[in-house]
Amino acid sequence: MEKEITEAVLKQFGDNYRQDETAQTLNAALSRTDLEQLAYVPAAAAKLKGAFSVEVKTRGVTSQERSGRCWLFAALNILREQVAEKCQLENFELSQNYLSFYDKLEKANNFLQMVIDHADEPIKGQLMQYVLRGMTDGGYWCEAADLVEKYGVVPKAVQPETYQSNHTAQFVSTLNRLLRKDAAELRELVQAGKDPYPRKQEMLLEVYRAECIAFGQPVTVFDFEYKDKDDNYYIDRGLTPQAFYHKYVGLPLRELAAVINEPTADKKMDTPIRFHAIENMIGRDMEALNLSADAMEALCVKQLQGGEPVWFACDAGAFGMRKEGIWDPDSSKIEALLGGFSVDFPKGKRLDYNASSATHAMLLTGVHFDADGKPDRWKIENSWGDDVGDKGYFVCSEKYFRDYVYEAVIDKKHFTPDQLKMLEKEPVIINAWDEDY
Repeated sequence: MEKEITEAVLKQFGDNYRQDETAQTLNAALSRTDLEQLAYVPAAAAKLKGAFSVEVKTRGVTSQERSGRCWLFAALNILREQVAEKCQLENFELSQNYLSFYDKLEKANNFLQMVIDHADEPIKGQLMQYVLRGMTDGGYWCEAADLVEKYGVVPKAVQPETYQSNHTAQFVSTLNRLLRKDAAELRELVQAGKDPYPRKQEMLLEVYRAECIAFGQPVTVFDFEYKDKDDNYYIDRGLTPQAFYHKYVGLPLRELAAVINEPTADKKMDTPIRFHAIENMIGRDMEALNLSADAMEALCVKQLQGGEPVWFACDAGAFGMRKEGIWDPDSSKIEALLGGFSVDFPKGKRLDYNASSATHAMLLTGVHFDADGKPDRWKIENSWGDDVGDKGYFVCSEKYFRDYVYEAVIDKKHFTPDQLKMLEKEPVIINAWDEDY
């Protein structure tokens, strides 16, 4: 048994390839063509086109540009529908920049507090290495709900995007370097028996000031002006973001619960899981009910049939075609182009071996049923702008949905009595660095 790549092994490999005419033809094709486009299977993709049995009308596609705020865009796109319905608006957006500002401030606070709380942990231990990953633009539904409840929301016209809010990579990278430097100082203060909180406050002030420079200072009082679809003018003066939320949105966010399908050994089915992540706001852990794929899918269908979109998270890197707006294993045959291997293995093992995870959040806005009344494709409102997919709307196959959708947010009124009882179970506690979504 060879333990190293020897000359004999390389010769065997080389001879094998030289005798493979198909592989050499594929090499010629790929030398001048985009891999994703060459892997596209039009006949399979065509089966996903057409109307949907159930479809929820939404007010157009938004664009997160070059940022990782998909989870926040999806959440605010649910809330904006409430405002638009109440005010009879054709088009409307809530400010993603406003809540994104506070998201980063809360993440910085959580980072610094975790450093203080765990100052005696070994710096090379799993916990501290997890904390020191720093913040990202990413997030969870319950984080969005916490932000809305604490800070309210404002119309996008009141606090629009900036170049930096749309292009966040450099800012987040720089902020993480600052926070890691701060972490070293805070650990030394705690280990020396000194009070770290005055210094922590100064550190947070630096973060706040940097955010104001990059994104603008968050609005605190504003006037809400609009014309409805009949061209009637309205103005509501002197609103705070919290007052605007309660008056114009009013969605009971605590009645919406995250459900996941993660069939791994460390997560019991039909049981809540809980963990505290660097993305958390202090005081609330992430929690979700782990259900079978059948149960999660049935809840998504019920919510769509009730006229409500579904916030969901999936692996956007699996079998996706951005230009065509499709996610489907049968419509993208990249592995066939690269030699005919298969990347398919069970969903739970994909999670365990880091072969897949929830990387993108969007809204389900429709579902189509086959002749037997079962879902066979899903309509998706993405946040990648309207120049991809069908004017920004995407579709995924049932096969993709069951294998690569990991989380959905469902109003508890759609839960079965048994599922409501499951929420009362003692949760399974997961280390944040072991979580898959």
